[in-house]
Amino acid sequence: MAAVALVVLIPVNVSDGTLYSLNKDLVISNIDKLSISNVRSKSIKFFFHISMQYLFTFWTCCLLYKEYSWVASMRLRFLASQGRRAEQFTVLVRNIPHVSGRSTSDSVESFFSKNHPEHYLCHQAVYNANKFARLVRKRNRLQNWLDYNQLKFERNPEKRRRRKNGFLGLWGEKIDSIDFYKHQIKELDKKLTMERQKVLKDPKAIMPAAFVSFNSRWGAAVCAQTQQSKNPTLWLTKWAPEPRDIYWKNLAIPYVSLTIRRFIISVAVFALIFFYMIPIAFVQSLANLEGLEKVAPFLRPVTELKFIKSFLQGFLPGLALKIFLFALPTILMIMSKVEGYVAKSTLERKAAAKYYYFMLVNVFLGSIIAGTAFQQLRAFLHQSATQIPRTIGVSIPMKATFFITYIMVDGWAGIASEILRLKPLVIFHLKNMFIVKTERDRVKAMDPGSVDFPETLPSLQLYFLLGLVYAVVTPILLPFILVFFAFAYFVYRHQVINVYNQQYESAGAFWPHVHSRIIWSLLISQLLLMGLLSTKKAANSTPLIIVLPILTLAFHNYCKNRFEPAFRKYPLEEAMDKDLEDRPSESDVNLKSFLADAYLHPIFRSFEEVELVEVRVDKSQAHIPSPSGSSSSSSHHDIHHHEDKPSHSVHHHEYEPPSNVYHYEAEVSSNVYEYDTESYHNVYHY
Repeated sequence: MAAVALVVLIPVNVSDGTLYSLNKDLVISNIDKLSISNVRSKSIKFFFHISMQYLFTFWTCCLLYKEYSWVASMRLRFLASQGRRAEQFTVLVRNIPHVSGRSTSDSVESFFSKNHPEHYLCHQAVYNANKFARLVRKRNRLQNWLDYNQLKFERNPEKRRRRKNGFLGLWGEKIDSIDFYKHQIKELDKKLTMERQKVLKDPKAIMPAAFVSFNSRWGAAVCAQTQQSKNPTLWLTKWAPEPRDIYWKNLAIPYVSLTIRRFIISVAVFALIFFYMIPIAFVQSLANLEGLEKVAPFLRPVTELKFIKSFLQGFLPGLALKIFLFALPTILMIMSKVEGYVAKSTLERKAAAKYYYFMLVNVFLGSIIAGTAFQQLRAFLHQSATQIPRTIGVSIPMKATFFITYIMVDGWAGIASEILRLKPLVIFHLKNMFIVKTERDRVKAMDPGSVDFPETLPSLQLYFLLGLVYAVVTPILLPFILVFFAFAYFVYRHQVINVYNQQYESAGAFWPHVHSRIIWSLLISQLLLMGLLSTKKAANSTPLIIVLPILTLAFHNYCKNRFEPAFRKYPLEEAMDKDLEDRPSESDVNLKSFLADAYLHPIFRSFEEVELVEVRVDKSQAHIPSPSGSSSSSSHHDIHHHEDKPSHSVHHHEYEPPSNVYHYEAEVSSNVYEYDTESYHNVYHY
C-alpha cells in the first residue's frame, strides 16, 4: 500500500498546488502540500483517490480473510494436539436456582445426574472466601517482615531490631521486632483456622455457581453450548477457563448484578473519555507553534527561542499525550474487573476494547477536531460561514504532521524502550529502594510478567487505523507506520519468546476482536474520505464510495459467520474424535482423580503445603477423606494429582479438600513455606 500510494497519489496531489492560493492566515506545512488537500475542488483527479481506496480496501480484506482462516485453523489444530486438560472436560455453571431444604451441591448433583446421566462425572461448588483471602495476604506480609528481621539479626547478632507496637509502628511501647511478628503471625494463624472452618460450614458462603466436569469432551461440549433449562436465565453454562486463566475474585459476584455493573461501567467509561478530551485538546494546541502564536501572541518571545521552539513543536505534543495515557490502562482494567468477568483473558480483551475506544475518540478524532479548531480559529473568525466546511475539509489532512511526530515518539521510541525495558528497570530500582526487604521480594520485583495486551493491542490497532485513513489522504505517513511495524515485529517476537512469561493460554481468542477493529478502521477511512470529498464539491464521486462501506460490512459479516464459531464453540466432531483417540488410555476413575483438584485455588493449595501448627480441621465434619486412608487410594492420589509437584525433604501437614468443593479466594501467590530448623527462618519456594 505504501509503495502504490507513494508512486501514484503523491504526484497527483503535488501537481495541483491548491494550497498556495488559499488565505495566508491558514497554517500550511510542506507535508500538507503532499496531501489530498492540495487537489482543487471538482477535480477529475479525485478518481485516482477513489480507485486507490477501492484497491486498498480489497487488498486489506483479502489479507484479513487469509489471516482469519489461518488463525482459525491454527486454533483447531492446537486444540486437537492438546493432551488431557481440565478445561476440556469442565463447564462453568452460574445462576443455580435455590431449592428450599437442599444445598447448592445437592442441586447440581441432582440436575446433572438427571439431564446428563451418561456423561456427568463430578462437580466443585464455588465458595466465597474474600475475608479468608485478605487474611492470607496479611500473613504473607507479616511473614515477609519476620524474614527480613531474622536475616538482619543473623548478619548482626549483637543488635536486635526493635519497633513500636502501635499503629503502623508509629507510637507505643518499643518491643523486639522478631517477637512482635512471631506473635502477630501466631494470632493470625488462629484467625485463618477459624475463618477456613467458617467458610466450609457456612451455607451463605456457597455461591450459586459450580464447575461441573464430564467424562468426555463431547459431553462437556454439549452442556457448554446448549440451553439447560426451560427458564433461559437459570443454569447458565459456558466453557470453564483454564485454571491459570481464572480471576477467582469475580466468581463471588452474584450473576444478577452483572448487568447493572456493566451498565454503570459503560457510563463511567463514556464519562472518562469525555473528561480526557479537555487536557488532550490543550496538548494538541502545542502541535503547531505558529497556530499557537496566532491565538496567543503574548507567547511569541518565548516560543521564538530556537531550543524551546524545536522542543515544543517536534517532541512535546506526542510526549505530553503519552503521559496523559500512562495511567489509563490500569484504570480501565479496574473497570473491567468491576464488570465481573471471570477469566483473565476476557478481562484483558475488555480492557483493550475500552482503551481502543478511548484512543479512537481522544487520540485520533480528538487530535483532528481539537487541533483543527485551534489552528484555524483566526481563519474562521475572518471568513464567511459558507467557507467554514471547506476549511475544515482542507484542515483534516493537515493533522498528518502531528501523527508523524506521535508515531515517532510513541511508536519508534516506544519500541526502543520495549527492547531496552527502561520502564521495568526504573520500577525495579524503585521497588528495590522502598519495598524489597528479602531475596524473595527481589525475585518478585524482577518478574517480567506477561505481554501487556490491554495497552499493546490498542496501540497497534491505532497505527492500523492511521495507516488506513491516511493511505489515500496523506500517503507520506505510510513509511513511518511501515518502519514502526517492521521494528515492532522483531522486538515483540523476541520479547514473547525470550522475556515474558505466559500467564494463560487462550488459543488465539483475541483474533476476532483484532479483526473487528481493523474492519472498523476501514469503515472510518471510507467515511472520512466521503466527508472530505464532499467539501471538495466532488458530489459525483459519492455514489462510488458509498458502496465500499456496504461491501466491507458484508465481508465482515461473512467472516464472522464463517470463522468466528471456531473461537466461540468447540465442534462436536472434533470433541468425539479426541475422545475416541484417548479412550483406550483413560477410565472414569483416572479422569475423576485428575479433575478432583484441577481447579483448586492457589490459596487452598497453600493450606495443603504450609505447616501451621495451630491448624487442625475436623476432617469428618468437613467431609474430607482422611489422608491416612487406604494406601492404594493414597498412592492413586499421588500419581494423578501430584506427579508434577516438586518433592520436599520436609513433611507437611496435608489437608485434602473434597472433590465437590471449589474454593474461591482473591488472587495471591501460591507460596510454599518450608521451615529450616537450623537457621530458624522461613524460606519460600515458588
